[in-house]
Amino acid sequence: MIPTINLKELIFSTTRKRDTMALITYREALKQALAEEIERDENVCIMGEEVAQYNGAYKVTEGLWEKYGDKRVIDTPISEAAFSGLAIGSSMLGIRPVVEMMFMSFSYVAFDQLFNNASFCRYMSGGLMNVPIVVRGPANGGTNVGATHSHTPENLVANHPGLKVVCPSNAYDAKGLMKSAIRDNDPVFVMENTLLYGEKWEVPEEEFIVELGVANTLKEGTDISIISHGRCAMIALKAAEILQNEHAINAEVIDLRSIRPLDEDAILNSVRKTHRAVLVEENKPYCGVDAQISHLIQYKAFDDLDAPIHRVSAIDAPQIYSKPLEDWQIPNEQRIIDSVLKCLA
Repeated sequence: MIPTINLKELIFSTTRKRDTMALITYREALKQALAEEIERDENVCIMGEEVAQYNGAYKVTEGLWEKYGDKRVIDTPISEAAFSGLAIGSSMLGIRPVVEMMFMSFSYVAFDQLFNNASFCRYMSGGLMNVPIVVRGPANGGTNVGATHSHTPENLVANHPGLKVVCPSNAYDAKGLMKSAIRDNDPVFVMENTLLYGEKWEVPEEEFIVELGVANTLKEGTDISIISHGRCAMIALKAAEILQNEHAINAEVIDLRSIRPLDEDAILNSVRKTHRAVLVEENKPYCGVDAQISHLIQYKAFDDLDAPIHRVSAIDAPQIYSKPLEDWQIPNEQRIIDSVLKCLA
């Protein structure tokens, strides 16, 4: 039996304390960020399928159309290529569009616009044109919606110079990273997780941002580093507490928050302290984010390692529709625990 862990208490013992905190959902944190940025900057707008009158497929934009109107919250046709192209073109003229993908899998329909054009415009214009767009939406499995609706393409995005990608694991980071992404002058993908939308965390009521490219230590440790991002960081945190309580193993848990830019110093400093690493991601293993991180560690901290680097990722197959099988296909606490014990053996 896996014990219940108070994740909120663990996370916010490691984040900056605030005077006034409110307990809100991951979904509400994203909505607050969008609303605050619309009010702060007249050039910020939201566009996507059913984001306005319908309040968004996952209700992240609920109430925003009623409050801000058609020019700030825009329903689009069911054509990711069309509205992504519209967002890119308008961003070159000073607009800051936030594009909602109903599933991040659907960004593939707009591959040319997002991955071939948005990523390279600033470079190919010699810095004369910025593309300050945000592409946000669910990027996860675990909801039993099949292979074509369950992609986690943070590795694909990060492979393109000019694109940035963040993966918030909790409501605090969801709000802070979203605000930073909207203010950034480059295209930023915000990879959300539908399984987190209803989860609650404490979030400051006053203004704050979370800087892109800065990782967060969720738990200090000395025996092994567990490095992860997105919802997997929460799973890693649960696994670390079980390891502490049942095996007397003091694992350090690093939440990357941002995949590109990547906080290399946080990764290397942790590994140099613990001398072992387990990398956890929902991405598929072949050419995944953790393949890059594994290279980083062995290239820059090889002499600090006391054991080979271990990886826990999604099993390398199209996403399984069956819930019992998919629950094992993506990382879970037991798979992480088994990998840590093997690494320390």
